Amino acid sequence: MNFFRGVMGGQAAGPQPSGAETIQKLCDRVASSTLLEDRRDAVRALKSLSKKYRMEVGTQAMDHLITILQTDRSDSEILGYALDTLYNIICNDEEEEQDESEDAVTPLPASGKHKNVPMPDENAQKQADDLGIQFTDKFIEDPEHITLLLTLLEDFDFHVRWPGVKLLTSLLKNQCVQVQGIILVSPMGVSRLMDLLADSREVIRNDGLLLLQQLTKGNAAIQKIVAFENAFERLLDIISEEGSSDGGIVVEDCLLLLLNLLKNNSSNQNFFKEGSYIQKMKPWFEVGDDNSGWSAQKVTNLHLMLQLVRVMVSPVNSPGATASCQKSMYQCGLLQQLCTILMATGVPADILTETINTVSEVIRGSQVNQDYFASVNAPSNPPRPAIVVLLMSMVNERQPFVLRCAVLYCFQCFLYKNQKGQGEIVATLLPSTIDANSISAGQLLCGGLFSADSLSNWCAAVALAHALQDNLTQKEQLLRVQLATSLGKPPVSLLQQCTNILSQGDKIVRRGSKVQTRVGLLMLLCTWISNCPIAVTHFLHNQENVPFLTAQISENLGEDERLVQGLCALLLGICIYYNDNSLENYTKEKLKQLIEKRIGKENFVEKLGFITKHELYSRAAQKPQPVFPSPEQMLFDHEFTKLVKELEGVITKAVHKSSEEEKKEEEVKKTLEQHDNIVTQYKELIREQDAQIQDLKEQAASMTAQHEQMQTTVAQQLSQIQQHKDQYNILKLKLGKENQSQSNNQADSSQMNGLQTEELSQLREEVEELRKQHALLQSQVGDKDALISSLKSASAQTTEGSAEGSENTKLLQELEDLRSQLQSQSEEISQLKSERQDLLRKAEDVGSDSVPSNDGSLDVAKMSELESRLAAQTSQTERLKEEAKSLSESRAEMEQQLASATSTVAILQTEKTKLQTEVQESKKEQDDLLMLLADQDQKIHSLKQRLKDLGETVEDEDDLDARDLTDEDADEDDED
Repeated sequence: MNFFRGVMGGQAAGPQPSGAETIQKLCDRVASSTLLEDRRDAVRALKSLSKKYRMEVGTQAMDHLITILQTDRSDSEILGYALDTLYNIICNDEEEEQDESEDAVTPLPASGKHKNVPMPDENAQKQADDLGIQFTDKFIEDPEHITLLLTLLEDFDFHVRWPGVKLLTSLLKNQCVQVQGIILVSPMGVSRLMDLLADSREVIRNDGLLLLQQLTKGNAAIQKIVAFENAFERLLDIISEEGSSDGGIVVEDCLLLLLNLLKNNSSNQNFFKEGSYIQKMKPWFEVGDDNSGWSAQKVTNLHLMLQLVRVMVSPVNSPGATASCQKSMYQCGLLQQLCTILMATGVPADILTETINTVSEVIRGSQVNQDYFASVNAPSNPPRPAIVVLLMSMVNERQPFVLRCAVLYCFQCFLYKNQKGQGEIVATLLPSTIDANSISAGQLLCGGLFSADSLSNWCAAVALAHALQDNLTQKEQLLRVQLATSLGKPPVSLLQQCTNILSQGDKIVRRGSKVQTRVGLLMLLCTWISNCPIAVTHFLHNQENVPFLTAQISENLGEDERLVQGLCALLLGICIYYNDNSLENYTKEKLKQLIEKRIGKENFVEKLGFITKHELYSRAAQKPQPVFPSPEQMLFDHEFTKLVKELEGVITKAVHKSSEEEKKEEEVKKTLEQHDNIVTQYKELIREQDAQIQDLKEQAASMTAQHEQMQTTVAQQLSQIQQHKDQYNILKLKLGKENQSQSNNQADSSQMNGLQTEELSQLREEVEELRKQHALLQSQVGDKDALISSLKSASAQTTEGSAEGSENTKLLQELEDLRSQLQSQSEEISQLKSERQDLLRKAEDVGSDSVPSNDGSLDVAKMSELESRLAAQTSQTERLKEEAKSLSESRAEMEQQLASATSTVAILQTEKTKLQTEVQESKKEQDDLLMLLADQDQKIHSLKQRLKDLGETVEDEDDLDARDLTDEDADEDDED
């Protein structure tokens, strides 16, 4: 115990041990002590020494501390000391407060290598970082140590969970990728860490947020797991509980974690949108009327919230996902809330700038959102459109540079793929729509285009270029804009004024500070006349423009003017490529000759390449948002870089091409157009055929429906017949009752007569239905006759073959039989019809005879006669119905037989044709073989003749045959 008294501050006799010796003794004590209290005291002493003697404790005690974590799991106090000690030796944060608890050990004097050597702060921090990384590497050599730490985090005890969270956070800070990989493969590793957000103790929950921030950095797999562990719901709840934008540092941590989960992770973005979490973001931006006194934390929180919105609608996301998020933000009112902040007063400048950027990306490429933004008015008197108010800030040189860049980006996003908005902006410049009493967007752009501020010139030129982007109609409309330069002088066009400013030779324009103005005007002109032959003609119509461009390109200027030379070369190249040769002096060929004489083709191409070689070109081509460190570096626009990339190659080819090559290309184009026309004709023909097929399908469907309807009608008729049977049975029973009771004869007979009259009306309806069926059968018989005649004519043509002719004859005989059957059935139907009429006539006679007499008495004999007549009529009706049914069945069978006969004839005809073709081929082959045999016989005969002429003995075929027969006879004799 004397040893612990010395460590804990007691006065011990003799020389005091050094720090390294003390740590060694404590480590031995941790390893060898059997009592838990001794080990606990030793670990607590190591914790106290771990900050001052970080190197020694980390080197000597780490393994013992890990052993403590593995073996003493039942004691939360020693676990907490061990975790705190590990945290102290691994953590690199110098701002951590010194441990001033009562367990702190009095600092021991440093000996030997621990001298107070003054070192620069940077070197000390670097050494500390290296030390933390070394201990982290040692700790994670065995992945089981991380798994052990994750297991300890399940302990709810505060003294275990809190230091465990801090230790794991430090490990992630030092070696993020390696620790992330271990946690990712650990069973339920991420889920255990997500439980920290549900801890009721705020300090653990807040440190858990910091841990998850480190865990989700740059690892898409872990980000997805965290998102699907309901992280969005928990984080949004915490933000709401903490007061949203008015909350403290916890809200900031939640927002940073959300940014980690959503940025560049399309899966999580889709999950966030599908989970309706975008709607829960709207209350964040409900800013009150009193916007004075924004705290620094509120500004930070709102800035992060705006960044979170931008992550969901970033231009780098897939177009479909971005459009879906934009639609949700408009439907839930988030866009409206952002526009409210945009037009509010008292909003800090950085928040206003970020809000403008956020609104820009929410409306970019979304027609509905762009239309809504165009309708937003600023709360001024009189009200002005938000676009006008923003443009006023953009062309005002006293506004902050970042704010002006944000307004330009907003205007660009408003016009992106928005031809309606482009037309509205250009319309404010046209003479017929200018309102002298109000400031319009076009007036502000023209004012900025010709102001003394070069940045305003550039911004206005780029904004006006976006109003013309990919819109041929507006490029032509802008040619109508006229500007009044001074009193007494005629107005000039906007195109002419831009070229006049470029071609001025005074020193003010040629000064280096005006390079930005000239670059902006050249970008505007290139965008304006590209893909617009009419604008090219207007530009070339000014006799001064082409000489100015050639002079600019051919001069040897400084580095600052090289970009201007490249843009002038691009503008002249556009005049060549999109030239319709309407001006005789400036046709394509003459402009190319001018380049070759004045500049040189190689020199021209070299100057054209100055654009893409500029260092600011690649920076502007990376993303649509104009972000520049300083106003002087604001030279290129993102959309213009696309135009340069598209035109540089084709202009180079156009300059090097000869007139003959151009003629060939025109011929090829005409040929392609002709081919396109032919393809279009075929497409139209296919569409017509598709329409016909569709009509036929509809007809087939209607016929199917009619067939089903007919079947339904037949079923209804069968049910009616059954009802007639039932009525007859009822009538028969009633007549029997009347015979028994003579007093009620008159009433019963009248009732029977009423029923009989109803029966007769139903019989008439059935007879009429049979007539219709008979007419239908007659028409079908006529159709079949026509078909039989056509089959006869077809079969007459196919009776040339022997086998095929006999088959066709059989088929014709069967068809004749079917026709005779149809004829006989038709006669039976007519006979049934006549019998039916007789029955109806008799029934009417019976009805007239059965009228009750005035005295109200009927004879019994008459009643029996009526009953017998009714029975006869009923039996005849049943017989007729059965015959009609049998006739319809036989008709269906005949139709099937006809169809099969028709198909059989077609098959036989096909087979006959095929056989005839085979016979012709076989005859041809036989003729060829005979020709070959004749040739061979001729050759053999000539060869034999030659042999005979040479004196050789040659046997003829007859001699050979005779010898063969002789040999055969000899063989038979031998066998006998």
